[in-house]
Amino acid sequence: MGDQMTRDSQPVSAPATKGIRIRWPRFYDALNRIHFLGREGLYREKTVDLAVITSGDHVLDVGCGTGNLTIAAKLRAGVEGQVYGIDAAPEMVREAERKAAAKQLEIRFQVGLIEALDLPDDEFDVVLSSLMLHHLPKDLKQRGIAEIARVLKPGGRFLAVDVDPWLLKNLETVEEAMRTAGFREIQRGRTGFKTVWIPIHYLGGRIDS
Repeated sequence: MGDQMTRDSQPVSAPATKGIRIRWPRFYDALNRIHFLGREGLYREKTVDLAVITSGDHVLDVGCGTGNLTIAAKLRAGVEGQVYGIDAAPEMVREAERKAAAKQLEIRFQVGLIEALDLPDDEFDVVLSSLMLHHLPKDLKQRGIAEIARVLKPGGRFLAVDVDPWLLKNLETVEEAMRTAGFREIQRGRTGFKTVWIPIHYLGGRIDS
């Protein structure tokens, strides 16, 4: 499935993208601890609950960062499930690999872009995105959602959790792209969590079978 997702296979340089790329894993994890006031673990559990991940699911986490949500997804999918994570920054992928190895979890990580997924069609039951889509300009959001629709199995589920400041119209753009890509049963609401002061919303749906 695409490149072998091992530490030795990761490219030295990051792929070109117009999206914002975070390349400082320790700073990122420290910032998350501050943002979530020590409740990040609960936030990750809420995310996999909203995604309805079950044992045996084949899951992709796009913009996986240092792997905290990917790990939560793997724990929910279990040994029968297969879980993958991609991120645009090699530094973040290496840290995610380190965390998974420390927990003896088999998760495949890959350096890659949401707008150009190096993954087969109809491969995943669930695709996740956490606090990443607001880093993308509108055209990349649209291309990214089209790519997610491509790699999901018929009837597969996509869940995004993200901030949605009214000026950015972040999730409004994502929802429009989901409808264009053929998603149905689209639902949107608040997760009950904030990044310090900005509420985190969820947006999810199923791809047409």
